[in-house]
Amino acid sequence: MKKLLIIGFLSLFFAPLAQAQLGIKGGLNVAELTGREGESSSYKAFYHVGVFYQANIIGPLSIQPEVQYSLQGGNLKSAYTNYDSQLHYLTVPILAKLTVGPVFIEAGPQFGVLLNANQSGNLQVGFTEDGQPAYGNESRPATSNFKRGDFSVVGGVGLKLASNFSLGGRLVAGLNDINDAKNLTGINDPRLQNRVFQVYAAFQFGDGRR
Repeated sequence: MKKLLIIGFLSLFFAPLAQAQLGIKGGLNVAELTGREGESSSYKAFYHVGVFYQANIIGPLSIQPEVQYSLQGGNLKSAYTNYDSQLHYLTVPILAKLTVGPVFIEAGPQFGVLLNANQSGNLQVGFTEDGQPAYGNESRPATSNFKRGDFSVVGGVGLKLASNFSLGGRLVAGLNDINDAKNLTGINDPRLQNRVFQVYAAFQFGDGRR
């Protein structure tokens, strides 16, 4: 009897995993950096690719952790500067997913780790002899200008077009200040936050029952 109870408990615990599906995904990032005073931000097109694991919890509800390589950033422009920032992230969204027929909605937190960053365009490069800012067109590493961690919230909708193929769209809104740069006078720059609109295609391996 005791063995039967243990087997029954393990069956309940591992049942959702038995129905889980691995998948791959990728698509377009339309991203900007927001929050810097004195500079206007605009969106730039980048991309993301990744893998995910969808496990059924109960009925139409499932949980979907992912691991993605996500290139994002944006353009910042002022009266004297006009440059692009490219931020290379490893991101881990952990999403709750509700599927009704072919339609699904998903939401949850996302954790990001900055791998690398660079900036290119018309940037402040120093000061002139009389102490005025000097600007020039250059491309330079910028990893040290940004904090390594990023925390975001994710919300999105999608459509399953076939048993194993789906299309979706998401908004990824950064919550914390990712700026870690000091300007050339030694004063901290204003806050910067990531904002990314994603459009993606996904393919799941398995029987495609969800």
